Amino acid sequence: MVIEYPGLKLVEVATAQGRLDFPYIPGLLSFRESVLILAAGEKLKVVPDLILADGQGIAHPRRLGLACHLGLLWDMPAIGCAKSVLCGGHGVPGEAPGSYTELVDRGETIGVALRTKRGVRPVYVSIGHRVDLETAIYWVLELCLGYRLPEPARLAHLAAGGNLEGRDSIPSYRGGLKDKYAGAMG
Repeated sequence: MVIEYPGLKLVEVATAQGRLDFPYIPGLLSFRESVLILAAGEKLKVVPDLILADGQGIAHPRRLGLACHLGLLWDMPAIGCAKSVLCGGHGVPGEAPGSYTELVDRGETIGVALRTKRGVRPVYVSIGHRVDLETAIYWVLELCLGYRLPEPARLAHLAAGGNLEGRDSIPSYRGGLKDKYAGAMG
């Protein structure tokens, strides 16, 4: 799925179907899902500038999650934005959107627990490839439109379930977070 920025309009959706021969094993998501993700990516006519993976980047026991694999294979910037922790621990982020606490494993900061919406659980943001953590936080917040998940991940879930039909645009609500993190892009 490709979304244009800054308007966050849906530009293109590509899907792939196939049999997943690799079983679901926590920590090995790339080996299960990357084949179909890569196949869908090959169908895209528009080449994205950034990958936002619904999975881990370096916040992974081997520091090489799905976002890292995709970024390396496509040689483009990639961010991991996961719904749950795979390894490490963190404090409780503040309730305000944009609040975060470091996700630490074996003394190393591997990402953040980031609050994207008041009253919901945080998401877990980590570096995938060719981005730093501050930039990853910035883009996840930029791409959240009042939901817990960033729009690319949210819309990808809808597309995978066949529930994206008839959507040609995305609401323009941003929640005012852009100004807070404008310096993150330098």
